[in-house]
Amino acid sequence: MSEPSHVAADGTVRMVDVGDKGESARSASARADVRFHAAATLDVLRSGRAAKGDVLATARIAGIMAAKRTPDLIPLCHPLRLDHVAVDFAYLDDPPGLRITAAVSCRGPTGVEMEALTAAAVAALTVIDMLKAADPWITVSDIRLLQKSGGRHGLREPPPEMMRPSS
Repeated sequence: MSEPSHVAADGTVRMVDVGDKGESARSASARADVRFHAAATLDVLRSGRAAKGDVLATARIAGIMAAKRTPDLIPLCHPLRLDHVAVDFAYLDDPPGLRITAAVSCRGPTGVEMEALTAAAVAALTVIDMLKAADPWITVSDIRLLQKSGGRHGLREPPPEMMRPSS
């Protein structure tokens, strides 16, 4: 395994220099699972009756905004000109919850994995904020990278055992 690229020879943390790297099409997708304490919370979400308004629209916007602000949140991330950010949702019935998937793409010198992960995580946190009056025990789990492409390595996906939900 090579030395971490964010650590200088003297052991100090540094930002990686990507100035000499060529631009290529980059993409990544990530997900987060939101679990509700009660099926009634899922019913509130599906019916659109949340006290704070449209949960999914708000979470989608929050995820998109988070992807765009990732370098402001994670110290060593490079600012990138994102071409596209999508945040999508799927209801989970047993146990009740919501799966959030974020996909990010750009043309740049470095990948967009952190932007996809940040989008999924912040969208999940927004769901909690929007529904906490109905269910104060909502949890977020299984935040993970689903795939990444571009750069030297092309398309990369995690091994199958990494895709199983944790218990």
